[in-house]
Amino acid sequence: MPLHPETQAIHVDVPDLNGARPLSVPLYQTANFGYDNPEDLAEAISRPESFAYLRNSNPTVRALENAVSQLEGAAASLAAASGIGAIHTVLHTLLGSGDHIIVQRHLYGGTFALLKDLEARFGIAVTYVDGRDPAEVTAALRPTTKVLYLETISNPTAQVTDLPAFFAVGRAARLTCVVDNTFASPMGCRPLSMGADVVVHSSTKFLSGHCDVLGGIASFADAGLHRRVWSRSLETGAIADPFAAWLTLRGLATLGLRMRRHHETADGLAHFLSRHPGVEKVHWPGLPDHPAHELAQRLLPNGYGGVFAIDVAGGRKETLEFTRRLRLVDRAVSLGGFKTLVQQPSATSHRSMDAEGLRAIGITEGTVRIAVGLEHLEDLKADFAQALS
Repeated sequence: MPLHPETQAIHVDVPDLNGARPLSVPLYQTANFGYDNPEDLAEAISRPESFAYLRNSNPTVRALENAVSQLEGAAASLAAASGIGAIHTVLHTLLGSGDHIIVQRHLYGGTFALLKDLEARFGIAVTYVDGRDPAEVTAALRPTTKVLYLETISNPTAQVTDLPAFFAVGRAARLTCVVDNTFASPMGCRPLSMGADVVVHSSTKFLSGHCDVLGGIASFADAGLHRRVWSRSLETGAIADPFAAWLTLRGLATLGLRMRRHHETADGLAHFLSRHPGVEKVHWPGLPDHPAHELAQRLLPNGYGGVFAIDVAGGRKETLEFTRRLRLVDRAVSLGGFKTLVQQPSATSHRSMDAEGLRAIGITEGTVRIAVGLEHLEDLKADFAQALS
């Protein structure tokens, strides 16, 4: 029978051990596998479904890949050493010298830096679109266009893109549609069901949820494309570590519970801060005045994750003083863990962008990204209130 994603995240396939079935996936902390028959080894080394060497695959890593495939409704998934490692491997497979990619302008800074490097080193042309009108994609098309790249909820200003409409234009132009679903998680959105070809996650974030894992994963609608990217991953070596995969599986079981709490607390905190005189603007799709509010309600009925941004009144000095005064909240990069974190994107995640590029996506020196954790809402409100006072 079909299972709810929250149930799927708990009931992960585990190996059968002569009739005994472990209730959690075992950690196979091994880099290679031996075979009695040399022909079997030769066959295993060339097949993604077999085990021979860790760079090819590993049973614990495979269990994570299968679990995320179930959650995303994918034909297959490929776990990587980091989120940017997954994005790097996918784009290096799909793009070659002289190709063209259309990208949403509101974008994670690490992805922007990767695209700058691809443009400079390999002559891959990049066109940025605002992400609000699918006609932008049509206008940007070239004979060399190969990929459309979007984010479900943008980092850090929480813009929501009409994925089905953009994917429809991309598929009509025979583009490979790739979307970063990190902020929404599979509990909030399943882009493959909306027409995406590839979904990527930084599993460091919500999937693992405990501030102790570095990882990424890409899920594919087509098994053939997965095979191509898997082959490229053998060359790049951006593969997942078994222990990191095991820790991510541990966190995955509580993903549904955690995402509900992240969303509820973020929504309450965003509404509270929207009324505070020390805050000029709150970038949260749950607010009625957010430009993507109605779209978010339609595309993300289970919530908008737990990350949003605010623009602190004043300037750089006031923003630094505000973040210094926070007591409960930590000043740290990353997101999706049990602790609430703040950072200034202009100085951290988006530091590779120039002032003009930052302005184009709504980031100023007063912008602070808030990654809401699992603390009680009233405690967070009190900490933010005293820091802004």
